[in-house]
Parts: sequence; structure tokens; C-alpha cells
Amino acid sequence: MLDPALSQWLDAEAQALDLGHCDPQQVLARLAEAQVLRIGIPAGQGGSDGDLGAAVEAVAAVASHSLAAAFVFWGQRAFIEYLLHSPNTALRERLLPDLLSGELAGATGLSNAMKFLSGIEALQVLALPQAGGWYLNGRLHWVTNLRKSGFVVAAAIEHEQGGAPFILAIPGALAGLQRSEDLQLMGLQSSNTAALELQQVEVGHDWLLHEDAKAFLPAVRPAFLGLQCGMAIGLARRALDEVQTHLHSGRSILREPFEEQRQQLEEHVDQLKRGLLEGRFLSQPAALFRLRIALAEAAANAVQLELQASGGKAYLSEYGSGFARRWRESAFVPIVTPSLVQLRAELQRQARDAAA
Repeated sequence: MLDPALSQWLDAEAQALDLGHCDPQQVLARLAEAQVLRIGIPAGQGGSDGDLGAAVEAVAAVASHSLAAAFVFWGQRAFIEYLLHSPNTALRERLLPDLLSGELAGATGLSNAMKFLSGIEALQVLALPQAGGWYLNGRLHWVTNLRKSGFVVAAAIEHEQGGAPFILAIPGALAGLQRSEDLQLMGLQSSNTAALELQQVEVGHDWLLHEDAKAFLPAVRPAFLGLQCGMAIGLARRALDEVQTHLHSGRSILREPFEEQRQQLEEHVDQLKRGLLEGRFLSQPAALFRLRIALAEAAANAVQLELQASGGKAYLSEYGSGFARRWRESAFVPIVTPSLVQLRAELQRQARDAAA
């Protein structure tokens, strides 16, 4: 259950957040004020307790009002999760309070790294060692939550001279780190999504999240993908809620597919939360990939059913602006890294390896 003030603000600003007419600086502040960033984090570390499943539900609750806000939420919460998994306790103690209060934006720049983990692409940031740290060069093409007033971004780094890739937290104010203008997306414009160029950026050892990317990435992948699934869950639930409002106005023929979709959606949600709680996805990532695919398809199907339930009203600007936004949001869910195409390719590769 979201704080009513946050729900009201999200409903009032959802269209503006999507189109970029709302100051993106406000999003993180509103989320922090409603305390949702603290869900699923131990009280001893500044959280409100609960498990990762509760955090997924919080992302879903925000997404039911605005996917742009949920996208920011996911980026912030995923970065916090990286800190919780990092052996660098000093870095965690230094950054976590400001991340939980919304004073600092955390950007999950590990999309490239997750593709690297599956053998899809090479890492795009290279490091040259120097006394006390590294010089970094490269580019991150698509990163969310790069708030202009201050951010820290996680990135997987390749050694120029060979060796195991590692994970760094890179503060946004460093010399040589250049943030692009916000990417011109079809929606989600108030999400502070941009690219980063790194030219001889000097980062010290105290910003090291983990010395071995190939050990760290599989450990955080369930949280990375699980929290991401929250966006699809919230969107699907909202679209089905809209369908339900039309079932008594000559659209009763849609009741059966509505009930089927709602039941199937909640079964997937239960499987996701149970797998996260039990730690099953650490050893069975393919099960999580399949759930991510199924939930993205559930969101698309729900929005399609909403169109059928709404009929021609969906194409009238006065009535259909919320539907049009959800339609754009449903088009985004399949392409968030790892995209459904990438996940299906990875599942196919795993099946071939198992058969060999």
C-alpha cells in the first residue's frame, strides 16, 4: 500500500513524467519521502525490514501509477542492492544513508555487464591501473537515474592489461566524466536517462564494489531482474483494473479472459517472490529469465485487453491519455536490458549446451 500522498502525486503527474514535462529532480525526492526506498532493507542498515519480495511489490505499486517513476525507483533500489552485496563496508556506510534519503541518486549502469555475463557483448569501460586506483575510459550508452544534482553509477570494468573484470561505483562529479543530455525516449522522459562518456576518469580503490565481476553479477542478478519485474507487474495490474471497470457496460464477454489473465499474473508473481525468498534463482537463473519473459508478456496482454474493454474511447484524447501512456509503457518493458530477445537467446544457448 503506497503512501496516499505519493499515489495522488503520481496520478496527477503520470502524463507529465512520461512526456518530460515534470522536473525529474522531484521523482526521487517523492519516493524517498514516502519511505519506499527503505522496503526490503534491514532496519540496522536504515531500512524498514521486509524481504526482496516486498521491495518488488513496492516497485509494482509505483508502476501501477507511473512506469517512469518506477523506472527511477528500480535504478535507485538496484544500486542499493549492489551496496548491500558489496564487501566494501566503508563504501556502504558512506553512501547508503544518502541513497535511502534520496539525497544521492544511484544509477545501475550494469546493463552492459549483464549482457557481458551472458556473452552478448564486451564490457565498454576499460581501466588502466595507477597509484591508489585506476584511470577509466569508455562509454555507458543508456543509464537511468543520472540526476544532474548528483549521482553515483555502478559499472563493470575491464582491465586494459588483462585480468578479471571488476565492479566500481563511480561518483558523478569526477573530472573526465561527461553526462549527455537526456536521451529522447518515446516516453519515460522524466527518468534522468542519459549516456556517460569517460575520458581518463581517475577513481580510487575506495570506490570498489567488488573485485570480481563474474562472481558479483550472478549474485545480484536475482535482485536486478526481480525488481525489474516489478515494473511489468504493476503495469499489468493497473491495466486489468481498468478492464474490470468496463465489465458491466456491455463488455461482459471479456470477463473470462480477464479472470484468466489476472489469475495467471498472480501465479507468476507468487513464483517470483517465492524464488527470490528461497534463493532459487542463484542456481537456476533460467527460471528467473522465464518469469521475466512471462511477466512482460502479461503486461502486453493486459494492455491489449484494456484496449478491447475501452473500445473507441481509448482513441479519444480526453479519455484515452492514460491508456496511450500505458501502451507506450508496455512497449518499453520487453526492451529493458536484458531484453526479451536476449533472454530467449540465452535460454536457447543453455538448452543447446545441456543437450550437447
